[in-house]
Amino acid sequence: MEKHVRKIVKNGRGSYYINLPKEIVQEMKLRERQKLTLRCRGKSIIVEDWKE
Repeated sequence: MEKHVRKIVKNGRGSYYINLPKEIVQEMKLRERQKLTLRCRGKSIIVEDWKE
């Protein structure tokens, strides 16, 4: 697996965001406006598809 280095960016309203590499979005079949869940595990962030 390649490493993709990204910076955390703060928007004007105080939230932060990270741009995802196009290759990862396509590989995971993510869609625009798709809901995702984030979990912390130690110093890692786990990103998963949101399940109702």
